[in-house]
Amino acid sequence: MYLLIPAAGMGKRMGSNQNKLLLKLKEKPLLSWTLKAANEAKNIKWIGIIGQSYDFPLFTDIIAHINPSKPVKLIQGGDTRQQSVYNGLQALPQTAEKVLIHDGARCLATPDLFNRCAETLLHSQALIAAIPVKDTIKVVNSNLIVKDTPPRENLWAAQTPQGFDVKLLKECHQKGLNLGWEVTDDAALLEKCGFPVQIVNGEETNLKVTTPIDLTIAQFILK
Repeated sequence: MYLLIPAAGMGKRMGSNQNKLLLKLKEKPLLSWTLKAANEAKNIKWIGIIGQSYDFPLFTDIIAHINPSKPVKLIQGGDTRQQSVYNGLQALPQTAEKVLIHDGARCLATPDLFNRCAETLLHSQALIAAIPVKDTIKVVNSNLIVKDTPPRENLWAAQTPQGFDVKLLKECHQKGLNLGWEVTDDAALLEKCGFPVQIVNGEETNLKVTTPIDLTIAQFILK
């Protein structure tokens, strides 16, 4: 299984002036934790890290420190996550038929989660890791007035990895580019194109480190 790790963003909501994946979690960069778990997943055989070229020297140091047992390629990212994944898809080896995409900021994902997603993807066109929503969710308007309360049993919080048939995802990305779609994850492109997306049970601890409090929670989980 092939894996792409988008890692091209800045840590604006983290209050950082650098790539948040270079911030430290228990003395190791966030990206180091993500890459370590991916390397330990037996079903992953190739890893592409999508970033900005000015971060590549530090990414190279992280890769060297982990000394992964599988190939790791650095790929030039774009201005948005969507553009970065598009670039990553073009950089996949021609032999790649299926791909997992995992946000580098979800640094606590386990090798088991990678393996379960990879195994499920062998028999699926598209999937996402996700967990059931526990809170009651309110739909509000621009004036912060509640308009609706959707049934909680139908709501799941999307995580990554997300997995796709490479040819199909490339087609959906190209259609999104042509039509000017802006989405926050790759599964949304499949949904817009009318393709079903399967759920794989995620992990409660697979949080996305976006704000300083997320970093504190991640440290607590690791303890």
